[in-house]
Amino acid sequence: MTDARHQDVWMGVDLGTQSVRAVAVTGGGQVLGSGSAPLTGRRDGDRHEQLPADWWSGTAAAVRASLRTVPATRVRGLAVCSTSGTVLLTDAKGAPLSPALMYDDSRAKDEARQAQEAGAGVWASLGHRIQPSWALAKLLWLTRHARDDGAPALHGARVCHQADFITSRLVGRPVATDSSHALKTGYDLYNRAWPTAVHDLLGLSGLAFPDVVAPGTPLGTVSHEAAEATGLAGSTPVFAGMTDGCAAQLGSGAWDIGQWNTVLGTTLVLKGVTEEPLHDPAGVLYSHRSPDGHWLPGGASSVGAGVLTRAFPGADLGHLDRLAAHREPAGAVAYPLVSRGERFPFLAPDAEAFVLGTPADDADHHAALLQGVALIERLCLAYVRLLGAEVDGPLTFTGGATRSTYWNQLRADVLGRTARIPRQADSALGMAVLAAHGGAAGEGSVRAPLSDLRPMVRFRTVVEPRPQVSRRFAEPFVTLVDALEERGWLPQETAAYAREHG
Repeated sequence: MTDARHQDVWMGVDLGTQSVRAVAVTGGGQVLGSGSAPLTGRRDGDRHEQLPADWWSGTAAAVRASLRTVPATRVRGLAVCSTSGTVLLTDAKGAPLSPALMYDDSRAKDEARQAQEAGAGVWASLGHRIQPSWALAKLLWLTRHARDDGAPALHGARVCHQADFITSRLVGRPVATDSSHALKTGYDLYNRAWPTAVHDLLGLSGLAFPDVVAPGTPLGTVSHEAAEATGLAGSTPVFAGMTDGCAAQLGSGAWDIGQWNTVLGTTLVLKGVTEEPLHDPAGVLYSHRSPDGHWLPGGASSVGAGVLTRAFPGADLGHLDRLAAHREPAGAVAYPLVSRGERFPFLAPDAEAFVLGTPADDADHHAALLQGVALIERLCLAYVRLLGAEVDGPLTFTGGATRSTYWNQLRADVLGRTARIPRQADSALGMAVLAAHGGAAGEGSVRAPLSDLRPMVRFRTVVEPRPQVSRRFAEPFVTLVDALEERGWLPQETAAYAREHG
């Protein structure tokens, strides 16, 4: 193996919900440095906002921490991912003109319906539909409420995704967005164009939509000011990134057709690899474009680990895990939404969390929440199989929840599938992979295939399902599917298929 001291180093930055994370990784997959910084936001009912200035200060702190053991001059490039659908408006120089509406801010329900109707033909051809969590609906909400609040006119304001704000600060000027972050803003991946006719109908034509480039495209180099803030060397290349779900896909090593990765952090994201885009009549699944030309269909659910800290603030979750291991299955069946409204594997803006039955104690409640997330993960896989996708390749688990050894085993049991756990379970690693992919191309040359970068992803362990435990969750799965269908949230066809094949 090549000595790590002589390998190029690539950096990935992940803007999450609760923190910014940065890693410095060699081409051989050795993590030489990492850092993180907390993020906070404002939540109030359907509202969820964060301050872009906090994103930048957090990024600077996380990157500086990752460089404590790595000379900045060894970093050959970096890429940034962020939460999908998070958006704000800036002036021509990149200064914020609006709040930053987070991915799960659900105030744009009416605007989502209007955007869906205005571009119904376009969205049908792309195989998805506009949801309240999508950036296009949020832009419509922002422009309307700016007028209602008597704010300065937003004509000419620049559309800016969360990652765009950071890459612009790194380069020192507004830069192009990537096609992955642009997807939920309505970008047409097939024709590689913004749907300007739809913008006209919605009254958004006065906004400045950024140029769009493929993930891994060079955006510029780190400016002198950004170098001082982050500790990066000036002129370090900055490459266009992807959304956090796609970043986790790259970081998982699930790059071949039929392979799927689930990211379990605050919420749950499922993504796989197909040769062609996967068409979903319900529009809750959408396909990103992989840097190597394949398609990455997937969706983001609103269930996830975020429910644990809300249900048990300050608790020792490891201790609760040990107790939950004796509650398989729990005495209750939970649908553990982090916030109101579901996005995948079905669309239900008014969906709310529920628990069927009464947990016996905190351990039983904790077990029900862990199991509920795994049961929805199982429903997600059943849905993509219903749409015709290959799902028989190896599964990988990434995201902060993989720190729980017990939850990893439970998920493998509920899914009845073998799962691989990467050593570095972080979307930031995926951005380091993407930076290396972008940096592998010299001017005018063809990029190397992703397979050439496989040494960058190392696996920590492989989790095998326990058949005797897997069988115990057949009944809770059907119970949850039935409850979702009875509430009118889960379509009848999906429910029937899940009961028979899930």
